Amino acid sequence: MKRRTKKRKSQVWNDFTMMENDDGTRKAVYNHCDMNFAMKVGGPTSTLMRHQKTCVARQVSDKKQKVLALDSVIFDGKGGGPSVYKYDKEKVREIIAKMIIVHEYSFRMVEHTLFNVLLRTLNPRFDSVSRVTIRNECMKLFTSEKKKLKKILRSVGKICLTTDLWTSNQTIGYMCLTVHFMDIDWKLQKRVLSFCGLPPPHTGLAIADAILQCLIEWGIENKVCTVTMYNASANDVAIRNLKDNFSLKGNLYFGSRIFHVRCCAHILNLMVQDGLDEIRGIVENVRESVKYFKMSPARLHKFAEIVRQLQLPTSRRLILDVPTRWNSTYKMLESALLFKEVFPRYAERDPNYRWLPSSDDWKEADKVYKFLEVFSEATLSFSSSKYPNSNLFLPEVWKIKQMLNEKSLDERDFKRDMTYKMREKFEKYWGECNLVMAIAAVLDPRYKMKLIEFCFPKIYSSIEAGRHITLVREAFYALFYEYVNAISFADSVMTSLSYNHDLVAVSGVSKSVAEFDE
Repeated sequence: MKRRTKKRKSQVWNDFTMMENDDGTRKAVYNHCDMNFAMKVGGPTSTLMRHQKTCVARQVSDKKQKVLALDSVIFDGKGGGPSVYKYDKEKVREIIAKMIIVHEYSFRMVEHTLFNVLLRTLNPRFDSVSRVTIRNECMKLFTSEKKKLKKILRSVGKICLTTDLWTSNQTIGYMCLTVHFMDIDWKLQKRVLSFCGLPPPHTGLAIADAILQCLIEWGIENKVCTVTMYNASANDVAIRNLKDNFSLKGNLYFGSRIFHVRCCAHILNLMVQDGLDEIRGIVENVRESVKYFKMSPARLHKFAEIVRQLQLPTSRRLILDVPTRWNSTYKMLESALLFKEVFPRYAERDPNYRWLPSSDDWKEADKVYKFLEVFSEATLSFSSSKYPNSNLFLPEVWKIKQMLNEKSLDERDFKRDMTYKMREKFEKYWGECNLVMAIAAVLDPRYKMKLIEFCFPKIYSSIEAGRHITLVREAFYALFYEYVNAISFADSVMTSLSYNHDLVAVSGVSKSVAEFDE
């Protein structure tokens, strides 16, 4: 007959749990701090009672004295209401992992003495973690977030990709792949799918293979709508390889007419760089002056003194441009023109200063600055990523073309030379109709087809404008019918309708197309 288990009478068992080890021995585990004690059946409980009275963890989490606290601001920036505080060791580790990821702290930070002192001061129950442990927590968090994103992407119909490549100072090649999509609330979402090393050579085939491998890993190889890349011959080869791969599987959206999207900001950068190459001599004295000042703290101090004497804005600073970034030249001219009265006064105090711009230099620099201002505004419009902005691209391109046409007739030689080079680059990349740009502009309810009919004759010749307008209209018809097919009822439902209903459905589609034409 099985022996009856004797009922435990001591109050200490309210806070202890009896557990059995793998070897058959027993232990008593304290519920508040996970401390365990070897225990025999029917053994004394005096050791357990002493720990119960002295344990700090029990005093903090005493059920008779719960702590009412306001939820702190959580990771997504939203706060909560009042709640009963309960210490959660796993939650603390998760928050530390998020902190390290978001703020890019070193894993070794969790082993810093004062960091641990701070957390133990906030809660004596905090257990120190090693850098290896927190690294594992970060990888655990990454895996969890990756699963969540995969689940979201499964419910997304079409996605747009953006990829970029660059080489670090250590001559290591990297590739970043970003996905853009609209969620169920019609909000633009952006996620980095991959940031990985790309071994040389960076050929088009190697780039295409790396992109395909990432898409297959995420299970979205059949959902790609567009791929945006900057302008390089290797990227053109990669696009052709991707297009061939997708076409074999029948996954090319809209007949590949909008598959390859060239980066507008990069086109603008190439265009302005070509123009600046023609006028390097005009801003040479300004550039050399700024370089001379910034090479010595003593010169900058003397320059700042003159600025204060003239009561000019002291919050602004001189900026030296970078050869590969045209907008840095724009910012250099902007800051230099603000302090142009300082330059001659500084020359009176420093006999070694030999690059004082003349009055003609300043006039030409001011004209170049105003010329580049249009491109700066366009770059800001192209580079915005907080909201959908592709509907704004076509008006900016029209402004640029209009300005280039005007400046090409300027009486000044340097402006004509600058404009000629820039128009060549414009015709190379935007000489043909950009369907993505046009479609986005038409979908803006403020513009519709009226913007296309207004801008195209000003951007292209009369014959080309008519051809491009027809192309955009036909593209919209194709998109419309493709959308109708995607959301139509199943074939079994459609066949069950009467002939009259079929006529109504067809007439409804025709009516919608007619409304679009209006």
